[in-house]
Amino acid sequence: MAAVLDNPVAVRRVAMDLLARREHGRIELSRKLRQRGAPVELIEPALDRLAEEGLLSEARYLESFVRMRANAGYGPLRIREELSQRGLARDDIEQALRDSGFDWSEQLRAVWQRKFAGELPGDPRERARQGRFLSYRGYPLDMIGRLLRGAASDC
Repeated sequence: MAAVLDNPVAVRRVAMDLLARREHGRIELSRKLRQRGAPVELIEPALDRLAEEGLLSEARYLESFVRMRANAGYGPLRIREELSQRGLARDDIEQALRDSGFDWSEQLRAVWQRKFAGELPGDPRERARQGRFLSYRGYPLDMIGRLLRGAASDC
């Protein structure tokens, strides 16, 4: 049975339940609460209070999201786009990507190694196939080109 979100305590409880599962951004959490039937006039004060208490943090959300997606094999371009679609500020996204500490060329190499067993493309068709896959994953084309040319140490 769904909770009735008609008072501040109920809205806060549902918000905290969502935050207990994983980090959320303010916009994402607000959207989820609205989908569950919470009125906007109860959502914003609840989110303000959670932020004041340190339970809702955009910085933690960004850090968590970047780490999760990078560990899943996605590159900085894809992660940047996904965060932009979630309504986060571009400057905050760039800062989170810089602070992540990921070596994106090493990430690219690991994804390529897992998917293609380290086999450099033998013909243009295979090169295009590998390039499309890595590009879809969100890695810059210049890094992909260097990797597929065999200059992996220069990535």
